[in-house]
Amino acid sequence: MFSPEMWSMLGISILETLYMTLISSLFAYVLGLPLGLLLVATDKGGIWEKRTLNRVLGTIVNILRSIPFIILLVAIIPFTRALVGTSIGSTATIVPLVIAAAPFVARMVESSLKEVDAGVIEAAKAMGASPLQILIKVLLPEAKPSLIVGCAIAVTTILGYSAMSGFVGGGGLGTVAIKYGYHRYQTDVMLICIVFLVLIVQAFQAIGMRIATRGDKRIR
Repeated sequence: MFSPEMWSMLGISILETLYMTLISSLFAYVLGLPLGLLLVATDKGGIWEKRTLNRVLGTIVNILRSIPFIILLVAIIPFTRALVGTSIGSTATIVPLVIAAAPFVARMVESSLKEVDAGVIEAAKAMGASPLQILIKVLLPEAKPSLIVGCAIAVTTILGYSAMSGFVGGGGLGTVAIKYGYHRYQTDVMLICIVFLVLIVQAFQAIGMRIATRGDKRIR
């Protein structure tokens, strides 16, 4: 049986994991959503076609997505320290999480928006809608169910990234699993951390799917 101190530490670690995941997801969407919109708008045949800009943005996104998170986490330690004053702990981990997740979010948003029927876009153009109006009032509402599902996937991906930060003292369940389950060979601690992570992932996915289902006009 775990001691009360261990359960208290696990409780704090769960809160740290939720804090890192939710705040990182918020900022990842603040950056990734406009970037995804821009990728769609500037693509070939898009409502604001700018092929050169699209290629530059696409290249940046692909490069950032290609860097393994654990390497990115270590590589930007000086930047993280300069930005938040430390390179360890849950707040510091948010910085690399956002940088890693924003390009992923951008591609998820781009994929969702490209699922929208081209006829809907053409109809909006015929009514004189501007490119910005098409993006905000047509594409986003039409793609809302897919965007919500993508958000659930993004959040669970960020949660997985946050667990990796345990290798460098990033806080949360990942740090407990590494510190006690790995370095001290306490398998029971490792297993309970895995169980909590799985439960959190399932909760995020269930909430996302429920919201997406309720907002999908096609199944009403």
